Amino acid sequence: MVPSCWKNPRVFILPPGCRRDDTFGFHMKLIRCLLLSSLIPPGLGACALNAPTARTNTQLPAAWKNAAGFPVASPTRDLTRWWKYFNDPVLTRVIADGLANSPDVASGAARIREAQARRNETAASLFPAVDGSSSANSSTVKNEGARQISITSYSAGLHASWETDLFGKNRNTVAAATAEVGAAAENLHSVQAALASEIAIAYTRLRANEIALTVLYRIVKSREQTSQLAGWRQQSGEADSLESSQALSSLEQARASIPALQQSIAQTRNLLARLCGHPPGALDTMLAAGKTAIPAPAQRLAIGIPADTIRQRPDVRLAGYQLVAAAASTRAASAERFPSLSLSGNLGINALSAGKVFNPEIISSNVIAGLTGPIFDAGRIRSSIEARGAAQDQAVQTYRAAVLTALSEVEDSLIACRLSAERLATLEKATASAREAADLAQQRYDAGVIDVLTVLDSQRSLLGLEDSLFTVRTDHTTAYIQLYKALGGGWSAGS
Repeated sequence: MVPSCWKNPRVFILPPGCRRDDTFGFHMKLIRCLLLSSLIPPGLGACALNAPTARTNTQLPAAWKNAAGFPVASPTRDLTRWWKYFNDPVLTRVIADGLANSPDVASGAARIREAQARRNETAASLFPAVDGSSSANSSTVKNEGARQISITSYSAGLHASWETDLFGKNRNTVAAATAEVGAAAENLHSVQAALASEIAIAYTRLRANEIALTVLYRIVKSREQTSQLAGWRQQSGEADSLESSQALSSLEQARASIPALQQSIAQTRNLLARLCGHPPGALDTMLAAGKTAIPAPAQRLAIGIPADTIRQRPDVRLAGYQLVAAAASTRAASAERFPSLSLSGNLGINALSAGKVFNPEIISSNVIAGLTGPIFDAGRIRSSIEARGAAQDQAVQTYRAAVLTALSEVEDSLIACRLSAERLATLEKATASAREAADLAQQRYDAGVIDVLTVLDSQRSLLGLEDSLFTVRTDHTTAYIQLYKALGGGWSAGS
């Protein structure tokens, strides 16, 4: 559901923190706040009910420029099922394995726990602190008869202290810590989306190289037959040694390409194992069980509208949480200008025996209230506010850059999907024609109608086109993988 403040993209509502005060630098930053208020995802306070409104010429695009052929319904549903549309169960299994075992994902989860613990630690400042103490004192005195008498006394006490949060310093500090928890969660989502994309790209490159190796083996076999036939023709006097040498050179050239592909395949398998948190070779059995084919994405996947992407992109949400944290930190620094009220109290009891501690002879108590405020600090508080305000300005620009990057990456991915499909269709036709030409040339050479150079030229043309075809197929699949990441990766809070 699109928030009300997005129904008219030219009227933006200020989020909390975009206030007309000196801590935010309202006069020069108003337009940026207005832009941000239309983009901050739900949960970050984008649509304040009673906030002032204003107009600006900057607006979020209503639709993608290069989305021809892509529906706009159910983008989140398609993102969460993105990999299933490639119809490659092994790819889905490898990605699931990586998300479950990657050290980067585990580190991101630990970062969330750290942020939560620090938030709880900060929230403790809102409550009173109570300390307890107990002691036993023993002393010896002499009476008039010079006899020594031992006297033991027992005491226990409680001390409570509380700094009342009159002007919201502690509450804003807790708000900043809470936003950092959200930022840590979105960082994990970014890691997950990036990891899934990186695994998918490596898997696609692996399958492309495996197919290329299979084709190369077939070409080598064909050139072996051509070289053998050229040798027979030289022996029978039907051709000279030049033809035989050319056929042999072409054969060895094809054979020399095999080790490079084998190396790339082995290294890519090791890369996939590392991305999934396993030692080299751990995924070889799983990868060998899959089909040797470049994953082909579905032709029609829902991509939604730009507003969907802004809500779904983990990096945009991360920048939004960081902006909220920066604004809260600025307000906390501003609250230091005002007095603080501290309350403390003590309760003490004394007894001459341990059994009378709960029925003491003496009970003492006191309550102290103290009001403290800054009088002269040589500009420390003012400098702190300026520093926090500058950090908030940086967060504003970081968020703005994240939004622009998101929009640009989606458009780039859509362009790549469309144009790579056009290139793929053209190359498939050219490769089919080159394959027919190569087969026909081989038949004519076997019949002695043409020389070996014509056969080798047709084979070289076919090999070049097939290499280009594998590259474009890989690029086409990679474009859809990049589109998945650009749209948010399926890790938004609402997925």
